[in-house]
Amino acid sequence: MIRAIVSFFKLPSLLLLSMLCSANEGTIAFVGATIIDGTDAEPLEDGVLVVTDGRIQTVGPRSDVTLPQGAEVIDVAGKYIMPGLINAHGHVGATIGLNGNGGYTRTNLLRQLSLYARYGVTAVNSLGGDFGQGFRLRDEQFNSDLNRARIYVAGSVVVGDSEEAIRNEVNRNADVGANFIKVRIDDNLGSTQKISRPLFEALVDQAHRRRLPVAVHLYYLDDAKFMLMTEADIIAHSVRDLPVDAQFIDMMTASDTCYIPTLTREVSTYVYESVPDFFEDPYFLKEVEPAILEQLSSPERMSQVAGSRSAQTYKAQLPTAMDNVGTLHREGIRIAMGTDTGPPARFQGYFEHMEMHMMVDAGLSPHDAIRASTGVAADCIGMGDIGTLEPGKWGDFSILTEDPVTDIRNSQSIESVYIAGNLVPDE
Repeated sequence: MIRAIVSFFKLPSLLLLSMLCSANEGTIAFVGATIIDGTDAEPLEDGVLVVTDGRIQTVGPRSDVTLPQGAEVIDVAGKYIMPGLINAHGHVGATIGLNGNGGYTRTNLLRQLSLYARYGVTAVNSLGGDFGQGFRLRDEQFNSDLNRARIYVAGSVVVGDSEEAIRNEVNRNADVGANFIKVRIDDNLGSTQKISRPLFEALVDQAHRRRLPVAVHLYYLDDAKFMLMTEADIIAHSVRDLPVDAQFIDMMTASDTCYIPTLTREVSTYVYESVPDFFEDPYFLKEVEPAILEQLSSPERMSQVAGSRSAQTYKAQLPTAMDNVGTLHREGIRIAMGTDTGPPARFQGYFEHMEMHMMVDAGLSPHDAIRASTGVAADCIGMGDIGTLEPGKWGDFSILTEDPVTDIRNSQSIESVYIAGNLVPDE
């Protein structure tokens, strides 16, 4: 069984590509910050982080680190460094503004990846709706001149009305180099037909034959138990219909499956029934177009959302989703941050911070929420060279002015973001 260790099947050639590329040559030393490294270690005060040619060379207390000769030294005393956030379930696709079909182009994808990066989200696992331009951007990111968010791709969301069709679609995604296979086992609150269980089993079997993990969109507890029985690899949404029970917890523990809550996905379904509080948050307003706010705040749109049966159902069941996150965390289940951002009105970058804040509200400590959004998320999606600030990994991190371990809402105090040791442009 594959346990969400997707990209190691792709890494040999990609790592070879990274070794052949040589940009950003030289060494940068960030000196004096408190370093939150994305592991379960306590934050390191008065630390030093050294990046050479895009990768971390040294992390340690200032008293123990000898700075390399010729290094560029950046004084970050009194500040905080944490790994770049990793969205284990997002989307980088055709959305422009509130148009979900605005164009799947390289320019639009780069716009979104740059937006994610400015919010400190340095990697996005794009789970579905991915085409050639996204695959090419994935293949280009293993070098030291990168200054936008990394992307991993699943290709199409697999559907089909026969076993042959299902297996063929899995093969098509595998043949073009997908990192994940994505499937829905959900009926959209009774409005659509679920994939049959025999076809789901065939899909998981074929994906594992191709040595690819399966990320599962689901809603119901019963379906979550079924996907665990099939040895599918990662739960890409919350269980929302019922509280998780002992049987489910035992199955999650035995399989060491990761759980991606996407709590802000639920919020996005109903929050525009009125004017959201975050419409006054400067951290949100710095990146949003006024025309989008105007459209979302129109009486017609707010009335439509308020009258939507599905929106109100998701709203009513969000407390169950929140409680399940807290329960699973207490039981030691790996929780990975994900948001399902990318579709219209699910705001890339900002919602990732909101997700962390909601995870703390659900019962995680701020430090655990940071780990869920960095080292744990990287582990869950099988990306071993990002997620923590350790020697040999890519130098993807943010510098903050306030301590997010003391208060997770300080995650918004990002002053600058670095990817492969490169400063992310302001715009």
